[in-house]
Amino acid sequence: MKYLPIPSKLHEENRKRFIKKMKPNSVAIFPANPTLSTNGDAVYTYQPNSDVIWLSGIVQEQTMVILYPDNPDQSAKEVLVLLRPNEDLEKWEGHKLRKEEATAISGIKNVQWADSIDAVLQVMMHNADTVYLNSNENDRLSTSLLRTDLDFVHSFMQRYPLHNYERAARIMKELRGIKTKYEVEVIQKAVDITHKAFRRVMDFIEPGVMEYEIEAEITHEFLRNRATKHAYDCIIASGDSARVLHYIENNRECKDGDLILMDFGAEYGNYASDLTRTIPVNGKFTKRQKEVYNAVLDLHNYAKSILKPGISVEDYTKKVNAATEKACVKLGLITKADIKNQDPDNPAYRKYLYHGISHHMGIDVHDLGTRTLPVKAGMVFTVEPGLYIEEEQMGIRIENDIWLTRTGHVDLFKGIPITVEEIEACMKKKKTGK
Repeated sequence: MKYLPIPSKLHEENRKRFIKKMKPNSVAIFPANPTLSTNGDAVYTYQPNSDVIWLSGIVQEQTMVILYPDNPDQSAKEVLVLLRPNEDLEKWEGHKLRKEEATAISGIKNVQWADSIDAVLQVMMHNADTVYLNSNENDRLSTSLLRTDLDFVHSFMQRYPLHNYERAARIMKELRGIKTKYEVEVIQKAVDITHKAFRRVMDFIEPGVMEYEIEAEITHEFLRNRATKHAYDCIIASGDSARVLHYIENNRECKDGDLILMDFGAEYGNYASDLTRTIPVNGKFTKRQKEVYNAVLDLHNYAKSILKPGISVEDYTKKVNAATEKACVKLGLITKADIKNQDPDNPAYRKYLYHGISHHMGIDVHDLGTRTLPVKAGMVFTVEPGLYIEEEQMGIRIENDIWLTRTGHVDLFKGIPITVEEIEACMKKKKTGK
């Protein structure tokens, strides 16, 4: 791992939270994601299971976390399963975790090898009444995709068919939506690295640079600050490409007079960050660009002001959408007649804002959390309104990461340039050297 050690207290606290939700005499089993093949004998870069990370901090294949708080064996209330180190394998793939190393990361003292865990599990299953098995229940998941997580579920239930089974994902959705202070500290580190990368590219961008060169500058800054990787595919969209929400080609020249929308975030300690800024390639907004940018910034600030514990995501979205409609009228994009004659299921403003305003963020950039119930303190959201104007070949989005507190929120990106004046001043400083 590139990042510095994360205190095991983070994962210990998460396990305590999950255990409190378990039924009496139950066992919860969380297997890691499998390694997947690409072509020939090659495999994809390993992508660990987010719930296993949340519970243990371990990112190695064949890992498993087993929780059995009522286990008669006092030494096996928490068990961590690891791939047994193999000298020949390590010659090819490098170091694999030893038991003491895994305990230091996770805080779990009982560590077993994967090739001998069946006997341990069988004893647990003979004693337990209820079993929690895990699956991917993210609301954004495409259920048409191959579901490797269900392979373990089906095989385990076939092996032990007479137990009561529960969905661990229901508990995970509730718990992972609310971050502990330890988690927010790690997210803040990811945010700070992303902030540094934005400062770097503001010094770099000028007419004639290629979008992929900007991506390279961001990647350089991420790695030199111990980020694991990009938290998601980097979006560097100049000119009309900014209207494509997930534009990742990043292969065009940045031209004088264009805006460039940059949506990127570092992953640090397995936690994501998510930033979007839209800046002028030449360092100076035109009058119209400034007008639209300030309208989006007003929406951004308004959204932050109402995103507090107690408001539902539905009500929050309705209020921001109503403000967006007014902004579109003020900018001359739609008229009151358009609003009067609009299809309620497809309001006129949706031509210019066709995505959601916020999403949960944590281990996954689109993290688990409620989309219907009132939001709570401890949740971390993005706030990312935008306006995309086909007629003007312009797309502007402004995004920060917000941690909700009991009294309001904390903007984790506080201090990063966001106003027209701040952005222009930073880019002017680069040109003048002052």
